[in-house]
Amino acid sequence: MPKVPLTVTVITLNEAANIDACLASVDFAGEVIVVDSGSADSTAEIARGRGARVVTREWPGYSAQKNFAADQASHDWILSVDADERVTPALAEEVRRIVESNPAEAGYRIPRVTFHLGRWIRTTDWYPDPQLRLYHRKRANWPVKLVHESVAATGTVGRLAGELQHFAYRDLSHHYATMDRYTTLAAEEMRANGRSAGFFDLTLHPWAAFMRNYFLKRGVLDGVPGFIISVMNSYYVFLKFAKLWALNQKRP
Repeated sequence: MPKVPLTVTVITLNEAANIDACLASVDFAGEVIVVDSGSADSTAEIARGRGARVVTREWPGYSAQKNFAADQASHDWILSVDADERVTPALAEEVRRIVESNPAEAGYRIPRVTFHLGRWIRTTDWYPDPQLRLYHRKRANWPVKLVHESVAATGTVGRLAGELQHFAYRDLSHHYATMDRYTTLAAEEMRANGRSAGFFDLTLHPWAAFMRNYFLKRGVLDGVPGFIISVMNSYYVFLKFAKLWALNQKRP
C-alpha cells in the first residue's frame, strides 16, 4: 500500500524502550522525523533503523521543539505523536483517508486512551482526552507553554474516532515522579500569568477534582484503578496550587 503524504513528528530524550513500537505504528506515513534532545541511550539508532530522519537539537521546551519538528517536514499535514504513544490500525486507516481527501479542516482531535494499573482507562479525566495531533502546519501550530502544550488551529477542527494509545506510566512511582515534574512547571506557568493560590484553591479544588473524576467521570466503574487515578488526579491539583502558593512567598 502506498505511503500517505503525511509527516509524523516525534520528540525524544532517552526513549529507547518506547521508540521502536511507536515508529512501527506509524509506518504508513510518507515521512517520519524524530527530533532528539541528545539521548544517552540508543533512541537515535533505533529510530534510524526504522527509517526515520533523526535531527539532534538541544531542548528549548515542549512547544518550541514540536514546532521545530513540524518545520522540518516535507509534507504540510503533520501527525504529532509522543514516543510513549501508539497509533492503532483503525486510527491509521482513518488518518490515511482524511489526508488523502485534502480536507478543508485545519486539524483533527484524536481520542487518547491510557494503559495504567493493568487496564485501559476509559473513565476519569483521562478519557476521551481529545488531542489535536493531526493538523495542517500552515493553519495550526504549538503556542508556547511550559507544560500540557497543545495545538492551536486557525480554522475548523474535526474529530476522529480511532484511538491513540498512551503508555504514560511504568508504575505508580513513575506516575508520581511525572506529576511532581509537571506540577512544578504548571505552578511556574500560573505564577508567570499572575495567578495566586489561597486556602480555597488548596482545599476546594482538589476535592472537586476527586468528585469529578470518581463520580461524574465514572472512575468508580474502574474499581481500585479508578479510585487510585481519581486520588492522584486530585493530588495533582493540590500539588500545583501548593507549589504556586510556595512560589509566591517572599524570601527573607
